[in-house]
Amino acid sequence: MRVLVVEDEPLLAKLIADGLRRDALAVDVAADGLEAMEKLRFGAYDVMILDRDLPGLHGDEVCRRVVAQGLLTRILMLTAAASLHEKVTGFSLGADDYLGKPFAYEELLARVLALGRRARPALPPVLERAGIRLDTSARKASRTGRPLQLSRKEFAVLETLMRAAGGVVSTEDLIDEVWPEGTSYASNTVRVTLSRLRTRLGNPPVIETLPGHGYRLGGPETGADT
Repeated sequence: MRVLVVEDEPLLAKLIADGLRRDALAVDVAADGLEAMEKLRFGAYDVMILDRDLPGLHGDEVCRRVVAQGLLTRILMLTAAASLHEKVTGFSLGADDYLGKPFAYEELLARVLALGRRARPALPPVLERAGIRLDTSARKASRTGRPLQLSRKEFAVLETLMRAAGGVVSTEDLIDEVWPEGTSYASNTVRVTLSRLRTRLGNPPVIETLPGHGYRLGGPETGADT
């Protein structure tokens, strides 16, 4: 999942971004409304965490433009003014959710994950394929009942491959989905992360490399437990 944090308070922006990255999300940061629109122009984001009182271009106007352009990015609006009137105004602009400051990080994360699911084709929160079980809400993974200790990047790569449901995911798509803005498509970072992920998954191997095309997670799709 890719998230854009738009916040003009550097410390708060860093705290939010660092927390989301620890939870295996790809995060970019914009310090004002104009920078946010520039990043939205060149990058696709599942969720935008949008401070309302922004310099350059007010958060309300950013929200209006995102909606007017028909972008699929879900908007979580942040503000120090959390009155009912402020919330109603935010929703009327096209915001998908609203959170007042101060807030608990756990609640922010839960709201971001919920919005991210709405930004994508509907899939269950628990994914299973090739004996691998991935709980995207609890951020836990296992293979044939064996818990997997994955880094945040390994978890995000595995989630991306599982969401493809047997389809091929290119190196470029993996970088766009998992790594922050500016990561080079020519870098070795994807190969290194996949190598570590393969080691943690163990045998038999389930991640296929298709030279010139990308990567695919083998095995039948079994769906989630009900």
